[in-house]
Amino acid sequence: MHVRLFVLSLASLLIAAGTVFGGGKKEEKLSVSFHLETEATDNPKMIFPQLANGKKRFFSRTPEISTKDLLSFTTFPSQDGADYGVVFRLKGSAANRFSAITTANQGRWMVAQMNGRVIDGVLIDKTVNDGFIVIWKGVSLADVALLDEQMPRTGAEEKKKK
Repeated sequence: MHVRLFVLSLASLLIAAGTVFGGGKKEEKLSVSFHLETEATDNPKMIFPQLANGKKRFFSRTPEISTKDLLSFTTFPSQDGADYGVVFRLKGSAANRFSAITTANQGRWMVAQMNGRVIDGVLIDKTVNDGFIVIWKGVSLADVALLDEQMPRTGAEEKKKK
């Protein structure tokens, strides 16, 4: 009886492990984040250095906008044609927050990270209140494929939910 219970317990454990670990397949998660320029004198654990427009600047490790704030996306070839840019449509609350961020931080830089690497930066020069945020360059075909797996294209949001 004890052997049978042990075998059943072991089988249950193996089934649960397969479910938890996805049968050995590593699922790639999409990570997109936008980080605002801050002061070099801020807590060193909370900032990171990055070149922007040829100058070393410091950015907050805490993103202003992240993957959870994104509703959908559209890609386009970058200006130099070497890679792609992405226009993200923001969720309602994130769009309002981004409008406030761009109003209050004109003259500061914001960098975009995708899957942990900084890929683009922009100088905030006006309020953005249309509900969209753009990465102008640096997005690879592999990044686009990952975006397609994790998020709907703009205009196809309802289709992706089904």
